[in-house]
Amino acid sequence: MNRPITTYRDAGVDIDAANEAVQRMKQHVRTTFTPDVLTDVGSFGGVFSLGSLAAYREPALVSSIDGVGTKVKIASQASRHRNIGHDLVNHCINDILVQGARPLFFLDYFGTGRLQPSVAEELVQGLSEACRAASCALIGGETAEMPGLYPENEYDLAGCIVGVVEREKILDGSNVRPGDAVVGLASSGLHTNGYSLARHVLLEGADALSLFEPVASLGCTLADALLAPHRCYAPSLHPLLAEFDVHGIAHITGGGFYDNIPRIAPANCCVQIDRRSWLVPPVFTLIQERGNVPDPEMFRTFNMGIGMVVILPAEQAAELSDRLSQSGCPSSIIGSVRQGVHEVEIV
Repeated sequence: MNRPITTYRDAGVDIDAANEAVQRMKQHVRTTFTPDVLTDVGSFGGVFSLGSLAAYREPALVSSIDGVGTKVKIASQASRHRNIGHDLVNHCINDILVQGARPLFFLDYFGTGRLQPSVAEELVQGLSEACRAASCALIGGETAEMPGLYPENEYDLAGCIVGVVEREKILDGSNVRPGDAVVGLASSGLHTNGYSLARHVLLEGADALSLFEPVASLGCTLADALLAPHRCYAPSLHPLLAEFDVHGIAHITGGGFYDNIPRIAPANCCVQIDRRSWLVPPVFTLIQERGNVPDPEMFRTFNMGIGMVVILPAEQAAELSDRLSQSGCPSSIIGSVRQGVHEVEIV
């Protein structure tokens, strides 16, 4: 019996679509290249020269890898993907900023069930824009079409960043001490964490809200509020690291206040956060009220309007907060470090 001819496309993988996606991406990716990038789009591996690090006495590389979680489901529902690229890059830049590093290069992974070149291009456009803003080269990536693994019209996005810091200037929290102050840097919304809970209480069930209708308490649609891009703190904060005696920085991501701040606090320190010292954005209030979410759960799941905290001597805190705010990053003193057990208290 003669069997019909079977192609890769019959199995759900379209190589022509993949080639089209790469061609669409190239124009955006190349705009991120710095003189240190030694390979073009499409190479098996991205090559980055370390010649520009000659100014460092003892350069240390700092790397991180992350994703944007189930925020991608909302982007797919709203057909708005560009900001997701910003989210991924900015999240990773903030992660290495915590240790004092500036970014060098970035790589991404995009996986989907059915490749749509226009969606891939929109994502890479966002990635490229965020990389350019941080003088970070997008030197490589992987686009994987895997039918049957991802639901229709959905995808996942992850990225890896490599940065550099002078070894003697690495921030690890070891200098945090009782008497220090905590400066909180405002977030632009949920950033990239807590979306499974947010979707559960806002977008599921018989009383689910619409993504596209304005919500009075938000002053915008739910899609606008939930897809606000993750703020990048490097442009405002990194230039100030040489001027202030920063003892520690924490990126408020998954785990919120309770799990992230202890990562930079010594065992004999308790970090006390005064929740009255900033206004919690209305999107968090909406989530808490609709889901009847307890306060501790909110502060462990979400950033609650504070995307990063900086710990430094109390006498420097007000000036740092003012300088950050003047640079376009609203900030305020939100707490202090006290002698105690290794924990965070929110009062």
